[in-house]
Amino acid sequence: MRAFITGASGFVGHWLRDHLEASGDTVGVLADGVDLSDADGLCTAVHDFGPDVVYHLAALSHVGRSWEAPEETLQVNVVGTLHVLEAARTAPRAPRVLLVSSAEVYGAAGGGPVCETAELRPVTPYAASKVAAEFLGVQAHLGRGLEVVRCRPFNHVGPGQADSFVVSGLARRIVEAERGGSDVRVGNLSAARDFTDVRDVVRAYRLLARAGEPGEVYNVCSGRAVTVAELFERLVALARTPVRSVEDRELFRPVDLPVLVGDSSKLRAVTGWEPWIALETTLADVLERWREQLAEAPAQPEMFR
Repeated sequence: MRAFITGASGFVGHWLRDHLEASGDTVGVLADGVDLSDADGLCTAVHDFGPDVVYHLAALSHVGRSWEAPEETLQVNVVGTLHVLEAARTAPRAPRVLLVSSAEVYGAAGGGPVCETAELRPVTPYAASKVAAEFLGVQAHLGRGLEVVRCRPFNHVGPGQADSFVVSGLARRIVEAERGGSDVRVGNLSAARDFTDVRDVVRAYRLLARAGEPGEVYNVCSGRAVTVAELFERLVALARTPVRSVEDRELFRPVDLPVLVGDSSKLRAVTGWEPWIALETTLADVLERWREQLAEAPAQPEMFR
């Protein structure tokens, strides 16, 4: 299968590319200097490569930062998606498109496992941008006949994720504490989320690209909610030195949903997918990656950080 990835240089894109290549797929990516704002460049790249499927991952994906840059978030996530869909639609042989959305579109949907038919109630600029991007995909499928499969991943974590995301940020600060100090800054520990290892998530993406029904949407999630407090406790248990938490109000979001957990039965029924990697393994791998990355940085006393 010939697979084209937008966002291939990002956290998930890196893992997806590795998985696709390991599975025998030929992978194409955007050349340097071409991004989602470049409609002509996107068309040229997609048309020249001739993919069977386009994995559309590229986006501004940090929920908290979308409050500070709502217009940019909408421009990249909505208009950028339009450009990707048009590049696919106008290709000599139109590929299938896996449009990666987000569980954030459910917003304040309630505390129980959320299925794909739940009402969309976005509460952040990022979530609103993903709702709009999804409906561009629906329009492209219904109005243009493009084979668009949508998926809504819940929180996914793993080695190499930016420290602006909760698990990676906690892990980095714990590793820094191992190197000199004991305090670890934390934000809202009460929020509960559905966490899946990124390596399991990209397996789901490939399965959906092959077996997903065009026009349909699928949750990608574990089906189990874990509080940030529990994650922190598990990370602390894996730390090499004793650490303690210190609340930092700067790490709190303007709006933070108390619980967001998904129901992935639709994905499992269509593809047979199951998550393989235990949360404990994921957390250990994230910590170890930060130890490797910070190994050559000089240790500093906590007071100077």
